[in-house]
Amino acid sequence: MKSFRKVLVFSTPHRRDYLNITPQVEAALSESGISEGICLVNAMHITASVYINDDEPGLIKDYDDWLEGLAPHEPLSRYRHNGGEDNGDAHLKRQVMGREVVVAVTDGKLDFGPWEQIFYGEFDGQRSKRVLIKIIGE
Repeated sequence: MKSFRKVLVFSTPHRRDYLNITPQVEAALSESGISEGICLVNAMHITASVYINDDEPGLIKDYDDWLEGLAPHEPLSRYRHNGGEDNGDAHLKRQVMGREVVVAVTDGKLDFGPWEQIFYGEFDGQRSKRVLIKIIGE
C-alpha cells in the first residue's frame, strides 16, 4: 500500500469564496501513481470547508446566500467568539459545510457520481490557508 500527501495553498480575494479544486485534486492523484484506493481532501483551517457538489454558478450563489442567512457576518456583536477577531460567522459556516471529503479512487480516477466536483469554501479569506490531499492505495 502506498501513501501520498500534497498541500494546496489558497489566498482568496474575498472574505467568502468558493473554488472548484477538482483539477488540483486530479493532478495530485495522477502525481501519486495510485490507481485503487481513497482520496481524502480536507481544509486545514477552522474557517474554511471542503465539500462536494455541482459546479453551477446559481447553486454556488444559493449556498452563499443561504449560509449568510444562517450566520450573517454582521452585526459582529452577535457572536461571543468575536473578541480579538471578527470571524464568529465563519466558524459556524464551516461547521455546516464540513471539514473534508473522501472520494474512492478507481482505475486511477476520482470515482464521482454525475456532476460531482470538489470545492474549497472560504469563509474568512484574504489570507493564506491550506488544504490537505491524502491519497492511500495501490
